[in-house]
Amino acid sequence: MENNQLVVGILAHVDAGKTTLAESILYLSGKIRKPGRVDHGDTFLDTYELERSRGITIFSKQAEVVWEEKKITLLDTPGHVDFSAEMERTLQVLDYAVLVISGADGVQGQVQTLWKLLKHYEIPVFLFINKMDREGTDREVLMSELQKRLDERCIDFSVLQQKNETSSPEDTAQTEAVFLENLAMCEEALLEKYLEGETISDDEIRKLIRERKVFPCYFGSALKLQGVEAFLDGFARWTVCPKYPDAFGARVYKISRDRQGTRLTHIKVTGGTLKVKTLFTEEEKIDQIRVYSGDSFITVPEISAGSICTLTGLSETHCGEGFGIEKTSEHPFLTPVLTYQILFPEGCDVHAMFLKLKQLEEEEPELHIVWNAAANEIHAQVMGQIQIEILKSIILERFQTEAEFGDGSIVYKETIENTVEGAGHYEPLRHYAEVRLLLEPGNRGSGLTFASDCSEDILDKNWQRLILTHLAEKEHKGVLTGSEITDMKITLVNGRAHLKHTEGGDFRQATYRAVRQGLKRAKSVLLEPVYEYQLEVPAELIGRAMTDIRQMSGTFAAPEIYGDTAILKGTAPVAKMRGYQTEVTAYSKGHGRIFLSLKGYEPCHDSKQVIDSIGYDAEADLENPTGSVFCSHGAGFLVSWDEVEKYMHTESREKLQNREQEASSVTAPENQVDEEELKAIFERTYGTIKRDRKPYQSSRIVHSMPQQMKKPKKQEHVEEYLLVDGYNIIFAWEDLRELSEVNLAGARGKLMDILCNYQGYKKNTVILVFDGYKVPGNPGEVIRYHNIYVVYTKEAETADQYIEKAVPVIAKKYHVSVATSDALEQRIILGQGAQRISAKDFLSEIQTTNRQMQEEHMRTSKGAKQYLFEGLPEEMAEFMDEVRMGRKEFHEINQKEE
Repeated sequence: MENNQLVVGILAHVDAGKTTLAESILYLSGKIRKPGRVDHGDTFLDTYELERSRGITIFSKQAEVVWEEKKITLLDTPGHVDFSAEMERTLQVLDYAVLVISGADGVQGQVQTLWKLLKHYEIPVFLFINKMDREGTDREVLMSELQKRLDERCIDFSVLQQKNETSSPEDTAQTEAVFLENLAMCEEALLEKYLEGETISDDEIRKLIRERKVFPCYFGSALKLQGVEAFLDGFARWTVCPKYPDAFGARVYKISRDRQGTRLTHIKVTGGTLKVKTLFTEEEKIDQIRVYSGDSFITVPEISAGSICTLTGLSETHCGEGFGIEKTSEHPFLTPVLTYQILFPEGCDVHAMFLKLKQLEEEEPELHIVWNAAANEIHAQVMGQIQIEILKSIILERFQTEAEFGDGSIVYKETIENTVEGAGHYEPLRHYAEVRLLLEPGNRGSGLTFASDCSEDILDKNWQRLILTHLAEKEHKGVLTGSEITDMKITLVNGRAHLKHTEGGDFRQATYRAVRQGLKRAKSVLLEPVYEYQLEVPAELIGRAMTDIRQMSGTFAAPEIYGDTAILKGTAPVAKMRGYQTEVTAYSKGHGRIFLSLKGYEPCHDSKQVIDSIGYDAEADLENPTGSVFCSHGAGFLVSWDEVEKYMHTESREKLQNREQEASSVTAPENQVDEEELKAIFERTYGTIKRDRKPYQSSRIVHSMPQQMKKPKKQEHVEEYLLVDGYNIIFAWEDLRELSEVNLAGARGKLMDILCNYQGYKKNTVILVFDGYKVPGNPGEVIRYHNIYVVYTKEAETADQYIEKAVPVIAKKYHVSVATSDALEQRIILGQGAQRISAKDFLSEIQTTNRQMQEEHMRTSKGAKQYLFEGLPEEMAEFMDEVRMGRKEFHEINQKEE
């Protein structure tokens, strides 16, 4: 889909002039008549009263501008570190970013944090170095700092637009040559082309910028409108409008409310078009599509891909959610590290306030409003003191309630050091679910990931999906301090449901208990947030600074000395660095400063003291139990976490693996496929079937069998064999092919059911063969599905190869037919003495058989007596009738078959 729209975000360290640059762009593009000023409180984009009174941007805003036929949606983001989460959410919908840096201050700590975020989200970046009118700013020094502290591929593009009448043509040519040489150094292929004397095209430069291989830099003063127009010209020249697919897609990046309290969902459309009254979620339609510019908006009936818009009428959307072709985004890179108790006036309904504050959590998910039931308290996670002040103002304005915040505490997290398996069981009367989870430690900062490694023969796919949903829907608590767990992979390895008694909520309970039981078995580690700092002090005070860092359990590299200033870089625990800025200001008499950015979480430096001070008891946490519920004599009873394994009904992953290894240890060597081996395979396949005696599981065996197998009774009377090339038939029959495009497993199941009916009428032996679909190294398997056999070939063996081996072996004693439309396979089959049936003819045969069954049923229903076990072999019918009469036990069926 063609598109001439760009979504551009403006980012900066606080006080770098980001909002001033936005005002200058709006003015030069004709959007406003006069650029506003932050210090005057009249900026176009700072629409919230608190923003104007405090002179900072708190919420991201948008404005629509046009420059050189490109439609640009400008998103102004917060610059203060306390509101960086709002800024990060905006990054996920940007096509390009403009990073504003103060020429007077250079690259500060928050700038480096922003740079990491832009790299994390792979957003191409233009840099505007602002405040170049200030005394002491030096372009060459600043370029050197940008290349050293951000990226060496930062290149001064403003030289292309400078018009200096005093410059000679030779100087201009030399400047352009230096520029092109610097540009060519950013990519090896481009350098070779440049050295061979070829020109570098504008499209190649645009491609380099788009792929984050070049970062154009421009210089000026936004307040005085210097260099802004040149920057806009360069931006329009070197950007490319992305192309979007025709299929609909959208991503939610913000939730807010307007002055009337209407809930607003801010999205970027990333594919197709969106219309008013469209069913956006499963139950909700869009009432309005608004396009905002500052505080005003227009409504439109339809909006196309590449656009930013705001929807009304939706109550269930959330930040980061994807629709259509868009996936839900990952967890934010920046997270709050402080938690505070929110205090309300005496007599205030705390429970009602909690529900109201959950509205704020929709708009600011990182707030993480938590109800502490034991203490009857509300807690919130925040980024810092400025955000607390803003929250107090918002609560007062929106809910007419004054709030205070108690002393803050650190947000700790927990992970594990070793791999363990957690088991959870939930079986009160008329309920049943069992889950086994593998908990593995992950890389630091990886968060939680969930996966399934459980066979669908053991647990249906729908149950598996439900378990993974339950894993992701909750913040699971650790067992050391009750803090959130992170940095681990949780994999479903086994589970069981009951055909009659299992409900979705049962698996929720079993899943939660499996996580907690695994954590109790594991070696848990307490993690604390760590700052990455840059401390600048007079050189004579560097010794004092290093001593302070050591006492705070921090680390640092060798000091960097720049004249009279020393710079110390390293990491230190957030718990120790709180309030250190005030101390630095005091001992340096105002000449020192520190820049902090959250590095992430690392093992706590004093974990024992922290654990003891929190005093969390995992066994006493009734909302997050570590034990499981089992059933005996019609009543449920609780089993503690350390005894659960003794009561579990499913096997552990280790036992399952041992069984598979034992089975594979007797597999015949590869590449030695002779007649005796094939004979053993097919005698086993169509002979005795070893059954797992556990209820509700398929009979399953692996292609690793003993050489001598007994045939079942009456095997010699079975004369007709039908081999079916499964996927060939699925893709040849129209209804199965259409189903496979939506759900391949469903198409397989439907074909299996069709063949079961067919075999029940024809009384032949049906073998359905599918290409192997499991993990590499799979030895293949045979499943007894009702009255037919389903073969999944081993790794690197196709269904037709399997059938080609089978036909000559079976054809020696029995009549063999093969259903396939593979022309080559048909010729091979005919040459081996078998009869072939095309997919089309086989479909006709199935339809004819179905009609005959219906006609026979009609005749029978008019007067002939019907019997329950009429379709079974004589001996099995007699046995099942005795079971029905109570003369035999059902478990004897397995013994009989063996």
